[in-house]
Amino acid sequence: MRPEPFQDSRRLTGCNVYFAGPGVALESAHGLPFDAIAPKRWRGLVRQMRKALGWADGAVHQRVHASGVTLAFAAPLDQLYTATEVNEWAWWQAAGSDAPAFHAPGHAAVWDATLALHTLREAAAAEALPQLVTLQAEALAHDLPFLLDEDELTLGSGDGARSWFLDELPQAAEIPWARLHGIPTALVTGSNGKTTTVRLLAALCRAHGWHTAHSCTDGVFFEDIALETGDFSGPSGARAALRQGRAQAAVLETARGGMLRRGLATCRAEAAVVTNVAADHFGEYGVHGLDDLAAVKLTVARAIGVGGRLVLNADDALLRAQASALSCPLAWFSLDFDHPLLRSQRADGQPACGVREGHLWLSLAGIDHDLGATAIMPLSLDDRARYNLENLAGAALAAAALGIPAPTIAAVLARFGRDSHDNPGRLQHWTLGQVQVVLDYAHNPDGLRGLLDAVGAGERAGRMAIVLGHAGNREDADLRAVAATAAAYRPELVVLKDIAGYERGRASGEVAGIMRAQLLADGIAAATIAVCLDEVQAARATLCWARPGDLLVLPVHELDARTRVVALLDRMAADGWRPGQPLPAAPPAA
Repeated sequence: MRPEPFQDSRRLTGCNVYFAGPGVALESAHGLPFDAIAPKRWRGLVRQMRKALGWADGAVHQRVHASGVTLAFAAPLDQLYTATEVNEWAWWQAAGSDAPAFHAPGHAAVWDATLALHTLREAAAAEALPQLVTLQAEALAHDLPFLLDEDELTLGSGDGARSWFLDELPQAAEIPWARLHGIPTALVTGSNGKTTTVRLLAALCRAHGWHTAHSCTDGVFFEDIALETGDFSGPSGARAALRQGRAQAAVLETARGGMLRRGLATCRAEAAVVTNVAADHFGEYGVHGLDDLAAVKLTVARAIGVGGRLVLNADDALLRAQASALSCPLAWFSLDFDHPLLRSQRADGQPACGVREGHLWLSLAGIDHDLGATAIMPLSLDDRARYNLENLAGAALAAAALGIPAPTIAAVLARFGRDSHDNPGRLQHWTLGQVQVVLDYAHNPDGLRGLLDAVGAGERAGRMAIVLGHAGNREDADLRAVAATAAAYRPELVVLKDIAGYERGRASGEVAGIMRAQLLADGIAAATIAVCLDEVQAARATLCWARPGDLLVLPVHELDARTRVVALLDRMAADGWRPGQPLPAAPPAA
């Protein structure tokens, strides 16, 4: 018996990269041989089973790529588990894989279509929840957000929402439709700068007077107070933010993984930002190149209606290329206010934002607003953090799309980031004696290069130490690229680490081993490379090594580790620590 011919089979509960609505997707098994017409056979079998189950025809997506084929089709909202069974059954048949001699109860018999149909009809009948489908249609008719998870349905959002458990759904006539409404909502995605942009945009919303919820890689927050901690940059975090009963606005980090696994939590937003597209996460879900990745990021366009804006980086060639296929209203930002796309936008009276002669300019309805000198905006780091200039421009445009006036935007941009805890884990800086310490989340070559340039690593007078590591779900080439980026700056010390909880199938130390080999290949001396797999201990190792004039660059990723390193650095700064002195004890783990 051959193994299953697929490695991933999942429900898509919202708008997704493949189509605008719920459905299912499947990734073929790595290395599975199949002939060129197998995807066509799969499509026919899906059509056949849809008809037999009484489902309407709908979107079908198939794409052959470097690791196999992605197969997805639209399915009824209340039949998604059954639809995954249909998808798996159809691919078993189409791929020509040997049928198993037995199967688990409830799964379609891949050796007998009649038996399979009987099982699938029983599954569909057990899963069916027609009342849910009716309420979805009513929500659409009332232009209301529709938030759904395994147990709960929410109509509306924030202070205009009501929720019900799925086994207690009301009749449509019982719902107080007039009292339900949505709240101003922004989605933020991209390869770098997502969390910074989310936090800045949330601060803009609060400055406008809205009680604001936001979700990001650090957790779910209301009025900047943590409600849950951890990586909540996917649909569950977005739903949690949108369900905050006092929220009057929401800003939602919308990461690639969540969009591919489940789709968008909400298909209704007034603004969405795509910060940029850079090499990262290749090899998962059929994403093998930058064009694939850009298409995933642009899934957020499906949430933008006629009155909203999709905010895009005009300096990103991939976004410029793919934007021509989009039908939603666009707004462009750039480091050059006179970029051709921005000039065209402004000539049409459309919003745009960019830098001209050291000032950030926001154009709205044909009027240009000076938001201030970028050098005095704390996030810009005296204009050295060019990637943060992009984040400032993107957030300003999104804020304007939400209805926040230019003077409020200018005031927030002038102060946000002055307190290092405005943006924890992103470009946080400490001066300890004559040692400069920078803590950041940089996690891919573009992000790391931007960080090192921003802190002057290429023109430093003293030595530099850097901590390097990565999540295990990257391809070996991605890990080598991060190490090669660091090597180009010729650090005097590299400390290699793991990221606790993010090994994702790799053995402890495996990522460090790959990075070490690349550093050696790039001419970094073996004596310069240390391995300290615990993130907190890796940071402490650089502090023990430091002497006056050194620069320590600490990309720390796991949330508890970062919290402990920040607490350590805060204490050292308060105590007036100097290089060569003993370090305080490490704060305990949470």
